[in-house]
Amino acid sequence: MEGMYRFESINDYNILNNHKTLHPLVNVLDLSLANPRDWDGNKKVRLYFGFYCVFLKEFKGCDLRYGRQYYDYQEGTLLFVSPGQIMDVETDGQIYQPIGHVLAFHPDLIHGTALGQNIDSYNFFGYHTNEALHISDEEREIVMDCLSKIKYELNKGVDKHSKKLIASNIELFLNYCDRFYDRQFITRDNENKGVLEKFEAKMKNYFNSDAPQKLGLPTVTYFADELNLSANYFGDLVKNETGKSAKDHIQDYMIEIAKKKTFNTDKSVSEIAYELGFKYPQHFNRFFKKQVGYTPNEYRMLN
Repeated sequence: MEGMYRFESINDYNILNNHKTLHPLVNVLDLSLANPRDWDGNKKVRLYFGFYCVFLKEFKGCDLRYGRQYYDYQEGTLLFVSPGQIMDVETDGQIYQPIGHVLAFHPDLIHGTALGQNIDSYNFFGYHTNEALHISDEEREIVMDCLSKIKYELNKGVDKHSKKLIASNIELFLNYCDRFYDRQFITRDNENKGVLEKFEAKMKNYFNSDAPQKLGLPTVTYFADELNLSANYFGDLVKNETGKSAKDHIQDYMIEIAKKKTFNTDKSVSEIAYELGFKYPQHFNRFFKKQVGYTPNEYRMLN
Protein backbone atom coordinates (compact mmCIF):
# COMPACT_ATOMS: atom_id res chain seq x y z
CA MET A 1 0.00 0.00 0.00
CA GLU A 2 1.06 3.59 -0.60
CA GLY A 3 -0.25 6.71 1.12
CA MET A 4 0.07 10.42 0.43
CA TYR A 5 0.42 12.98 3.22
CA ARG A 6 0.32 16.70 2.48
CA PHE A 7 1.71 19.34 4.81
CA GLU A 8 0.60 22.68 3.44
CA SER A 9 1.26 24.69 6.61
CA ILE A 10 3.66 24.64 9.52
CA ASN A 11 0.70 23.86 11.78
CA ASP A 12 -0.02 20.68 9.77
CA TYR A 13 3.50 19.45 10.43
CA ASN A 14 3.39 20.53 14.08
CA ILE A 15 0.27 18.41 14.64
CA LEU A 16 1.97 15.32 13.18
CA ASN A 17 4.96 15.80 15.47
CA ASN A 18 3.20 16.83 18.72
CA HIS A 19 4.43 20.43 18.73
CA LYS A 20 2.63 23.64 19.60
CA THR A 21 2.40 26.28 16.90
CA LEU A 22 4.36 29.13 18.48
CA HIS A 23 4.55 30.96 15.14
CA PRO A 24 2.33 30.18 12.12
CA LEU A 25 5.21 30.39 9.64
CA VAL A 26 8.19 28.76 11.36
CA ASN A 27 9.19 26.16 13.91
CA VAL A 28 12.11 24.08 15.16
CA LEU A 29 10.87 20.58 15.90
CA ASP A 30 12.39 17.85 18.08
CA LEU A 31 11.23 14.64 16.42
CA SER A 32 11.82 12.56 19.54
CA LEU A 33 8.62 14.21 20.87
CA ALA A 34 6.57 12.87 17.95
CA ASN A 35 4.44 9.77 18.29
CA PRO A 36 5.97 6.61 16.79
CA ARG A 37 5.22 6.42 13.07
CA ASP A 38 3.14 3.72 11.45
CA TRP A 39 1.76 5.74 8.49
CA ASP A 40 -1.61 3.98 8.80
CA GLY A 41 0.00 0.66 7.95
CA ASN A 42 1.45 1.84 4.62
CA LYS A 43 4.92 0.56 3.78
CA LYS A 44 5.39 3.31 1.19
CA VAL A 45 4.28 6.88 1.79
CA ARG A 46 4.78 10.15 -0.06
CA LEU A 47 5.22 13.35 1.92
CA TYR A 48 4.43 16.69 0.28
CA PHE A 49 5.81 19.86 1.86
CA GLY A 50 4.42 23.32 1.10
CA PHE A 51 7.34 25.01 2.89
CA TYR A 52 11.10 24.80 3.38
CA CYS A 53 12.43 22.03 5.62
CA VAL A 54 15.93 21.26 6.85
CA PHE A 55 16.20 17.86 8.50
CA LEU A 56 18.91 16.97 10.97
CA LYS A 57 17.82 13.50 11.90
CA GLU A 58 18.44 9.81 11.98
CA PHE A 59 15.86 7.62 10.28
CA LYS A 60 15.47 4.21 11.85
CA GLY A 61 13.19 1.59 10.38
CA CYS A 62 12.68 3.42 7.09
CA ASP A 63 14.47 4.45 3.92
CA LEU A 64 14.16 7.87 2.37
CA ARG A 65 13.98 8.30 -1.36
CA TYR A 66 13.69 11.40 -3.50
CA GLY A 67 13.48 11.08 -7.27
CA ARG A 68 15.33 7.94 -8.39
CA GLN A 69 17.83 7.79 -5.56
CA TYR A 70 17.80 6.25 -2.09
CA TYR A 71 19.11 8.47 0.64
CA ASP A 72 22.30 7.24 2.29
CA TYR A 73 21.33 8.59 5.69
CA GLN A 74 23.76 8.86 8.59
CA GLU A 75 23.61 10.53 11.97
CA GLY A 76 24.83 14.10 11.58
CA THR A 77 23.42 14.58 8.09
CA LEU A 78 21.40 17.51 6.78
CA LEU A 79 18.72 17.16 4.13
CA PHE A 80 17.09 20.18 2.47
CA VAL A 81 13.56 20.26 1.05
CA SER A 82 11.96 23.19 -0.76
CA PRO A 83 8.25 24.02 -1.14
CA GLY A 84 6.49 21.68 -3.54
CA GLN A 85 8.93 18.79 -3.17
CA ILE A 86 7.75 15.27 -2.45
CA MET A 87 9.75 12.86 -0.32
CA ASP A 88 9.21 9.12 -0.48
CA VAL A 89 9.47 7.06 2.71
CA GLU A 90 9.67 3.28 2.61
CA THR A 91 9.34 1.17 5.77
CA ASP A 92 9.24 -2.51 6.68
CA GLY A 93 5.73 -1.98 7.99
CA GLN A 94 6.89 -1.80 11.61
CA ILE A 95 6.32 1.16 13.91
CA TYR A 96 9.42 3.31 14.37
CA GLN A 97 10.39 6.39 16.36
CA PRO A 98 11.80 9.33 14.34
CA ILE A 99 14.84 10.99 15.88
CA GLY A 100 16.42 14.37 15.22
CA HIS A 101 15.41 17.96 14.52
CA VAL A 102 13.68 19.87 11.74
CA LEU A 103 13.74 23.54 10.86
CA ALA A 104 10.54 24.31 8.97
CA PHE A 105 9.74 27.76 7.58
CA HIS A 106 7.13 28.99 5.14
CA PRO A 107 8.09 31.22 2.17
CA ASP A 108 5.76 33.91 3.55
CA LEU A 109 8.06 34.29 6.56
CA ILE A 110 10.96 35.59 4.47
CA HIS A 111 9.08 37.84 2.05
CA GLY A 112 10.59 41.33 2.17
CA THR A 113 13.75 40.16 3.95
CA ALA A 114 17.34 39.79 2.74
CA LEU A 115 16.88 36.02 3.00
CA GLY A 116 13.82 36.20 0.79
CA GLN A 117 15.85 37.95 -1.90
CA ASN A 118 18.70 35.43 -1.67
CA ILE A 119 16.91 32.14 -0.98
CA ASP A 120 17.37 30.93 -4.57
CA SER A 121 21.14 31.22 -4.20
CA TYR A 122 21.13 28.29 -1.76
CA ASN A 123 21.31 25.63 -4.46
CA PHE A 124 21.25 22.77 -1.97
CA PHE A 125 17.47 23.15 -1.68
CA GLY A 126 17.43 21.66 -5.19
CA TYR A 127 19.77 18.75 -4.46
CA HIS A 128 18.65 15.13 -4.44
CA THR A 129 18.54 13.28 -1.14
CA ASN A 130 21.63 11.24 -2.04
CA GLU A 131 23.50 14.56 -2.25
CA ALA A 132 22.83 15.44 1.38
CA LEU A 133 25.28 17.26 3.61
CA HIS A 134 27.28 15.07 6.00
CA ILE A 135 28.55 17.18 8.89
CA SER A 136 31.24 16.72 11.53
CA ASP A 137 30.61 16.81 15.28
CA GLU A 138 31.94 20.37 15.39
CA GLU A 139 29.67 21.43 12.52
CA ARG A 140 26.75 19.74 14.24
CA GLU A 141 27.32 21.93 17.30
CA ILE A 142 27.12 25.03 15.11
CA VAL A 143 23.89 23.75 13.55
CA MET A 144 22.33 23.09 16.94
CA ASP A 145 23.42 26.53 18.18
CA CYS A 146 21.69 28.19 15.20
CA LEU A 147 18.53 26.16 15.78
CA SER A 148 18.54 27.02 19.48
CA LYS A 149 18.67 30.75 18.67
CA ILE A 150 15.64 30.39 16.41
CA LYS A 151 13.85 28.36 19.08
CA TYR A 152 14.66 31.06 21.65
CA GLU A 153 12.97 33.70 19.51
CA LEU A 154 9.91 31.49 19.06
CA ASN A 155 9.60 30.97 22.80
CA LYS A 156 9.88 34.74 23.40
CA GLY A 157 6.61 35.27 21.56
CA VAL A 158 5.85 37.21 18.40
CA ASP A 159 6.66 40.93 18.41
CA LYS A 160 7.79 43.52 15.86
CA HIS A 161 11.37 42.21 15.98
CA SER A 162 10.54 38.52 15.56
CA LYS A 163 10.47 38.28 11.77
CA LYS A 164 13.77 40.10 11.30
CA LEU A 165 15.60 38.16 14.01
CA ILE A 166 14.26 34.75 12.99
CA ALA A 167 14.95 35.36 9.29
CA SER A 168 18.47 36.59 10.13
CA ASN A 169 19.20 33.47 12.17
CA ILE A 170 17.86 31.20 9.42
CA GLU A 171 20.09 33.05 6.94
CA LEU A 172 23.09 32.60 9.25
CA PHE A 173 22.31 28.89 9.50
CA LEU A 174 22.04 28.51 5.70
CA ASN A 175 25.30 30.43 5.21
CA TYR A 176 27.03 27.94 7.49
CA CYS A 177 25.50 25.13 5.42
CA ASP A 178 26.94 26.77 2.30
CA ARG A 179 30.38 26.68 3.92
CA PHE A 180 29.94 23.05 5.00
CA TYR A 181 28.99 22.04 1.45
CA ASP A 182 32.12 23.72 0.11
CA ARG A 183 34.10 21.67 2.62
CA GLN A 184 32.30 18.51 1.50
CA PHE A 185 33.16 19.15 -2.14
CA ILE A 186 36.82 19.35 -1.10
CA THR A 187 36.85 16.32 1.20
CA ARG A 188 35.16 14.21 -1.47
CA ASP A 189 37.73 15.20 -4.05
CA ASN A 190 38.28 11.69 -5.45
CA GLU A 191 34.55 11.12 -5.99
CA ASN A 192 34.26 14.54 -7.62
CA LYS A 193 37.10 13.85 -10.03
CA GLY A 194 35.33 10.65 -11.01
CA VAL A 195 32.23 12.68 -11.85
CA LEU A 196 34.27 15.09 -13.99
CA GLU A 197 35.85 12.20 -15.91
CA LYS A 198 32.41 10.72 -16.55
CA PHE A 199 31.16 14.16 -17.62
CA GLU A 200 33.92 14.42 -20.23
CA ALA A 201 33.14 10.91 -21.47
CA LYS A 202 29.41 11.68 -21.67
CA MET A 203 30.10 14.81 -23.75
CA LYS A 204 32.35 12.86 -26.10
CA ASN A 205 29.76 10.11 -26.54
CA TYR A 206 27.00 12.66 -27.12
CA PHE A 207 28.76 14.42 -29.98
CA ASN A 208 30.08 11.19 -31.47
CA SER A 209 26.52 9.94 -31.83
CA ASP A 210 23.43 11.21 -33.61
CA ALA A 211 22.11 12.62 -30.31
CA PRO A 212 22.62 16.28 -31.35
CA GLN A 213 20.42 15.76 -34.42
CA LYS A 214 17.77 13.96 -32.39
CA LEU A 215 17.88 15.86 -29.11
CA GLY A 216 19.44 19.20 -30.03
CA LEU A 217 22.00 21.08 -27.99
CA PRO A 218 22.89 19.32 -24.72
CA THR A 219 22.07 21.00 -21.44
CA VAL A 220 23.52 20.87 -17.94
CA THR A 221 20.35 19.08 -16.82
CA TYR A 222 20.85 16.41 -19.50
CA PHE A 223 24.34 15.49 -18.28
CA ALA A 224 23.30 15.74 -14.63
CA ASP A 225 20.52 13.22 -15.33
CA GLU A 226 22.99 10.97 -17.13
CA LEU A 227 25.17 11.02 -14.00
CA ASN A 228 22.20 10.53 -11.64
CA LEU A 229 22.77 13.92 -10.03
CA SER A 230 20.56 16.95 -9.58
CA ALA A 231 21.39 19.82 -11.92
CA ASN A 232 22.13 22.12 -8.97
CA TYR A 233 24.53 19.70 -7.26
CA PHE A 234 26.23 18.81 -10.54
CA GLY A 235 26.68 22.47 -11.43
CA ASP A 236 28.08 23.34 -8.01
CA LEU A 237 30.42 20.34 -8.04
CA VAL A 238 31.86 21.28 -11.45
CA LYS A 239 32.24 24.93 -10.46
CA ASN A 240 33.97 24.05 -7.19
CA GLU A 241 36.37 21.63 -8.88
CA THR A 242 37.26 23.62 -11.99
CA GLY A 243 36.29 27.25 -11.37
CA LYS A 244 34.09 27.14 -14.47
CA SER A 245 30.41 26.37 -14.80
CA ALA A 246 29.13 23.14 -16.33
CA LYS A 247 27.52 25.21 -19.08
CA ASP A 248 30.92 26.76 -19.91
CA HIS A 249 32.46 23.29 -20.12
CA ILE A 250 29.77 22.16 -22.56
CA GLN A 251 30.19 25.25 -24.70
CA ASP A 252 34.00 24.94 -24.68
CA TYR A 253 33.70 21.33 -25.81
CA MET A 254 31.24 22.29 -28.54
CA ILE A 255 33.43 25.09 -29.87
CA GLU A 256 36.46 22.80 -30.12
CA ILE A 257 34.43 20.37 -32.19
CA ALA A 258 33.06 23.24 -34.28
CA LYS A 259 36.59 24.49 -34.99
CA LYS A 260 37.67 21.06 -36.20
CA LYS A 261 34.61 20.72 -38.39
CA THR A 262 35.22 24.07 -40.09
CA PHE A 263 38.45 22.64 -41.53
CA ASN A 264 36.34 20.15 -43.47
CA THR A 265 35.65 22.23 -46.55
CA ASP A 266 33.30 19.54 -47.88
CA LYS A 267 30.72 20.57 -45.29
CA SER A 268 28.81 23.80 -45.29
CA VAL A 269 28.29 25.89 -42.18
CA SER A 270 24.64 24.81 -42.20
CA GLU A 271 25.63 21.14 -42.16
CA ILE A 272 28.04 21.72 -39.28
CA ALA A 273 25.37 23.61 -37.35
CA TYR A 274 22.92 20.72 -37.80
CA GLU A 275 25.49 18.11 -36.75
CA LEU A 276 26.11 20.02 -33.51
CA GLY A 277 22.42 20.25 -32.68
CA PHE A 278 21.60 23.82 -33.75
CA LYS A 279 18.20 24.25 -35.34
CA TYR A 280 19.21 27.32 -37.30
CA PRO A 281 22.61 28.12 -38.89
CA GLN A 282 22.37 31.76 -37.85
CA HIS A 283 22.26 30.68 -34.18
CA PHE A 284 25.42 28.65 -34.73
CA ASN A 285 27.08 31.63 -36.46
CA ARG A 286 26.31 33.90 -33.50
CA PHE A 287 27.50 31.32 -30.99
CA PHE A 288 30.74 30.70 -32.90
CA LYS A 289 31.54 34.38 -33.31
CA LYS A 290 30.84 35.10 -29.64
CA GLN A 291 33.21 32.32 -28.57
CA VAL A 292 35.95 32.66 -31.20
CA GLY A 293 35.69 36.24 -32.43
CA TYR A 294 35.07 35.21 -36.04
CA THR A 295 32.21 33.65 -37.95
CA PRO A 296 32.73 30.02 -39.04
CA ASN A 297 33.47 31.11 -42.63
CA GLU A 298 35.91 33.80 -41.47
CA TYR A 299 37.66 31.28 -39.23
CA ARG A 300 37.84 28.81 -42.10
CA MET A 301 39.44 31.39 -44.39
CA LEU A 302 41.96 32.41 -41.71
CA ASN A 303 43.06 28.82 -41.22
